Amino acid sequence: MTDLATSADVDDTVAISLIQQEQIFALQQKILTSVARNAPYLEVVNELCRLAEQLLPNAVASVMLVDASDKTMSVLAAPSVPPEGHQALNGLHPGPEAGSCGTAVFTNQPVFVRDTFSDPRWRDMQDIAYNFNLCACWSMPIRNNNGESIGSFALSSFEHRLPSAFHKRLLEACSQIVNVVLERHELEQEVEKSQHRLQLLGLAIESSSEGIVITDADNKIIEVNGYFEQATGYSIDEVRGKNPSFLSSGQQDKAFYQTLWQTLLASGSWSGKIVNRRKDGSYLSQWSTINLIKDAGGQIKNYVAVFADLTELQKEKDRYIHALEIDQLTGLPNKSRLQTSLNNGCCHHCSLLVLNVNNFSLINSAYGLDFADRLLIEITKQLKSLLSQAQLYRLNADEFAAHYTSEMDLEDCVKRVRQHFFINQIELDGLSFHISFTYGGAVGCKDLMRQSLLAIKKAKQEGKGRFHLYSTEHDEIEQSQRLDYIQWNTLLHRALNEDGLVPYFQGIRDNETGKISHYETLIRMSLDGTVYGPYQFLNAAKLSGLLPTITRLVIDRSFAFMAQHQCDFAINITEDDLSQHFLIEYLDRKSEQYGITPSRVILEILEGISASGKKNHIHQLSELKARGYRLAIDDFGTEYSNFERILELDVDCIKIDAKYIKNIDTDKTSYEITRAIVFFAQNAGITVVAEFVHSESVQAVIESLGIQYSQGYLFSEPKPYLC
Repeated sequence: MTDLATSADVDDTVAISLIQQEQIFALQQKILTSVARNAPYLEVVNELCRLAEQLLPNAVASVMLVDASDKTMSVLAAPSVPPEGHQALNGLHPGPEAGSCGTAVFTNQPVFVRDTFSDPRWRDMQDIAYNFNLCACWSMPIRNNNGESIGSFALSSFEHRLPSAFHKRLLEACSQIVNVVLERHELEQEVEKSQHRLQLLGLAIESSSEGIVITDADNKIIEVNGYFEQATGYSIDEVRGKNPSFLSSGQQDKAFYQTLWQTLLASGSWSGKIVNRRKDGSYLSQWSTINLIKDAGGQIKNYVAVFADLTELQKEKDRYIHALEIDQLTGLPNKSRLQTSLNNGCCHHCSLLVLNVNNFSLINSAYGLDFADRLLIEITKQLKSLLSQAQLYRLNADEFAAHYTSEMDLEDCVKRVRQHFFINQIELDGLSFHISFTYGGAVGCKDLMRQSLLAIKKAKQEGKGRFHLYSTEHDEIEQSQRLDYIQWNTLLHRALNEDGLVPYFQGIRDNETGKISHYETLIRMSLDGTVYGPYQFLNAAKLSGLLPTITRLVIDRSFAFMAQHQCDFAINITEDDLSQHFLIEYLDRKSEQYGITPSRVILEILEGISASGKKNHIHQLSELKARGYRLAIDDFGTEYSNFERILELDVDCIKIDAKYIKNIDTDKTSYEITRAIVFFAQNAGITVVAEFVHSESVQAVIESLGIQYSQGYLFSEPKPYLC
């Protein structure tokens, strides 16, 4: 299904975070500083692109402008795009199928495309999308002061995705900044061309959307522009002859101003945030840049300060902070506020109870979101009354939390809530509802949020309506297992990306000749100089669905290696490999590619795979056998020991599990089981390999039983080369 995204397709209701606001603010500040220092406009636009790319990893930023003469678009700035990319984009005609940028300019509307390979708006640009792997592209029109589209600012991603509210705000801010930079550049060009440069410059200063203050060598004000008067409330007549320090709000101390003057006199320029006071006494938050003007003799003649009013941005920031911390539906503080409270105020034993409304999704489906929202408001009122000693929070749609600043009997709190909602129904629009909850709680002074969420997850596993109180002794064991999986899963993906999975080879000894006759291929993970065995990461690989990926890698690399040698070799295959039905085609392809005859390859499968008898697995194994590949049953004796299935598959080899071999010289039971397996194999004409042969005494028993092959550290350790 094709993903078509316009500005309406992206959720604007999710407020961007305070950190994201600060990131955009920092970008604006940095570019504003460059503009104030009169940096070349192309340098500024390129810097803007690089800063935007830092806020969206795995993406490139670009600015394209419309040529007024032929109405085609060309690249103005795209510092991370290669020259051939510029050439491919130049001459673009805006239109409804001209990619994100061409469509944005054509419609004068933002265009957010998740999949450039299939989106019809990229029909004329799909060669570029494929050639440069541009998977997604979000474009914001750059508009002049008349609202006309004159170009585009775009973020092109190397993965399929849509912009978050933060990235939409970033695109808007960048397109506005480009417009400001272009306007400024255009103005500078006009000023340079004009015969009345000083008059035009004075007009530009007067009409600037930034405040400008010019003082003399004694730092007395001699001129201000109209924006200064508008922002501060003071006219030029009221401030002329005064030191700008009369505007000070007192929020910056003496050390701040000492540093300001030291920097200004040493470097000739200073930039930073200053909070001053307006004439009416209100605060004026501004970003200021102050520069020195010297005469030909190097003496200071003037100081010029340029400032931007940050008041509205600060107000917007405050609104976002409020939105980030308060749930708009219930008026309760939200999860972010709870985490802040837990971080700041839980230095002694606190209690946290999480309550999840049972079956609330059914109410949503049956009665609609509006009705469900009103029901949640009523639930909130009753919970606030019932849990009046706690601060109540709304964590998400149907989940609440009660935070007590002391150690509480949470089970007693749960009983009180259960009893109330069991007896009292909620009446809404003539309907009555019995409400129930599932509960999770934790008591302590650290990590209460995580512990409570672990507890409610455990409660849900036990059944709806249950209460589970977090226990370090029991619950941390499960959490440790999850963290262990996450750690190995991360390392495994890194190894796949960094070529860190390598084949090792362990020799298998022919007990008749006393020489290594063939090898088993074993996988190892090698990262940062450390080699990890398969038992450390294969469980994570199985849970992540990566076993078939690893099998393909082992096949390819072992075939490539063994193409340089003449010996036979074994490869382990898994049930996951058989379930994906790729083995027959893949093995045949690699055999042909590397010139490996199938008879050289022994496919080792676990005993349970052969014994379970899944039809598709047995069919594949039989087909592989028919194509000349040999079959071996690995770890034989640990599971079902289905002798009939072994005969049906015409298995070539049985590998006796290590648990019987390692103590065969001292354990009578291991000896008898092994002897029975060998007796069966010899009568069936099946070769036997003993695994985990680690001592001479074990090897002596192996030879006495007539086992043809031995594998273990006594003869060969796994190495990335042939021993």
